[in-house]
Amino acid sequence: MKKHILSIDDEADIRELLREVLTIKGYRVSTAAEPEQAKKIVKDDPPNLIIMDFQIEEGDGFVLIEEIKKLGPNIPILLLTGAVFDRNVVRDTIEKKVARYLDKTASLNTIVTEIEKLLGDPISSPGNTITIRRAP
Repeated sequence: MKKHILSIDDEADIRELLREVLTIKGYRVSTAAEPEQAKKIVKDDPPNLIIMDFQIEEGDGFVLIEEIKKLGPNIPILLLTGAVFDRNVVRDTIEKKVARYLDKTASLNTIVTEIEKLLGDPISSPGNTITIRRAP
């Protein structure tokens, strides 16, 4: 059975890029643009991993993390965000709430490697890079 990943982001381009890449890698991917939709998926079809942005238009990132942890306390969360945090905030606060923190500027290969680590899957070889080509 394919592992299930939930991507929570209010940016459609990010959600769809992650869906495309992770589907190619063999995962089943659900997406949510807002907190209520995300919580419904966690409750009805619990994922093996959640990838979420911190800055969601319809909600507060810390609140959503806490609500998700109540619904699925053992589901690891990869925080993938463009929000800039002080290193001390990351160390003292964020790293205590999520399994991993990555900046949205991280390469797709870095993101996939972290996902594979969190899911305990074989890590893609370094030479096996991900390239997405869009039609003009």
